[in-house]
Amino acid sequence: MTTPPVALTRDRDFMKLWAAQAVSTFGARITREGLPMTAVMTLGASPATLGVLAALSYGPAFFVGLFGGGFVDRRHRRPILIATDLIRAAVLITVPIAAWLGWLSLWQVFAAAALVGAASVLFDMADHAYLPALIGTERLVDGNSKLSATESVAELGGPALAGLLFQWLTAPFAIAVNAVTYLVSAVFLMGIKKVEPDPEPVPPQHWVADLTQGFRVAGADARVRPLLVMTATNGLFGGGFAALYLLFALRTLNLTPAMLGITVAFGGLGALIGAGLAAPVARRLGAGPAILVMALASAGSALLIPLSPAAPLVGMTMLIAAQLLGDSTAVIHTILAASLRQTVLPQETLGRAAGAFKAAGGGTMLVGALAFGALGNVIGVRETLFIAAAGLAVGPLIALTSPALRRVKLIELDA
Repeated sequence: MTTPPVALTRDRDFMKLWAAQAVSTFGARITREGLPMTAVMTLGASPATLGVLAALSYGPAFFVGLFGGGFVDRRHRRPILIATDLIRAAVLITVPIAAWLGWLSLWQVFAAAALVGAASVLFDMADHAYLPALIGTERLVDGNSKLSATESVAELGGPALAGLLFQWLTAPFAIAVNAVTYLVSAVFLMGIKKVEPDPEPVPPQHWVADLTQGFRVAGADARVRPLLVMTATNGLFGGGFAALYLLFALRTLNLTPAMLGITVAFGGLGALIGAGLAAPVARRLGAGPAILVMALASAGSALLIPLSPAAPLVGMTMLIAAQLLGDSTAVIHTILAASLRQTVLPQETLGRAAGAFKAAGGGTMLVGALAFGALGNVIGVRETLFIAAAGLAVGPLIALTSPALRRVKLIELDA
């Protein structure tokens, strides 16, 4: 008879990882809204300019995904997590310094977005590969749910605080708070005591071979292949929302920064609900069907956004409904999809597989942000968001045709 695993809340090393992510994800919400708000409210950005900014924020997922998978698989993951935290802190602190000196420009905002985006993607890849080694595969759904719940709390409180900070301090200076959070996160990660196993020997090879292997590993498993398709299509159409959502809320619906912060915070509430429901929903529907149903529900909720009327209070109410429904279902999908990947794919390939997912999602998001940003200039922001919302259903509809994913029941039993 096997000994039941120790509860994660009694695992000191997991708690340190959890604390690190809690601090950094809370601050990251400030930067996520802060860089676009700086561009819109301080530097007068247009829809096309915001498309470029979104592309630079999310596009690094493509390039880091190309090169980073083998890098992660050949090295201990915790030092990578610490280094990327320190890099993000150093980059972000330059924004308020430049604003204080009167030197801030769109080019610096673009550069900060790209560098922080690249470091964040590498952090996520290393974290995805590190978690199974830290807590074991039998506790992955619980671990991913707890980490996702923390992100949800950050989404709940971070944007509301950000909206107030932006009004009190202005956006560039509010970003300084985020720089501090990354430093605190690095300190927590340094305190983890568990010795990380040496990585499996992986012969050095060209990054193209690493990336090819990541796609091959992900594509060879019939349960994981539909997840890769959804990642690519969601990146393409999600890029439209990344480029235009904030502009739509501020200029079309006439929300104030504080109203926008409160609106986005409701997404955090929805995500927190989703994090708590992931395991029960998987048990009720089966993990595979739950992934598909939740992805479709999240896509459908996106239509509420362009349907919002240009009246601040009514429009804000519609956006809140979209945040609650969309984030709750998206988080359930994300937790179960990540846990499935971490369980069924070989542990020594998780970094390269994560690279393939990042490259697929980041590459299409790069295209989507630029294309939808430009399209917003031509046909209007609301009309462009309608197209993006409809497109979000493409990936889940394709994935529905996969019998292997539909047959997945309990993730722990399908390893």
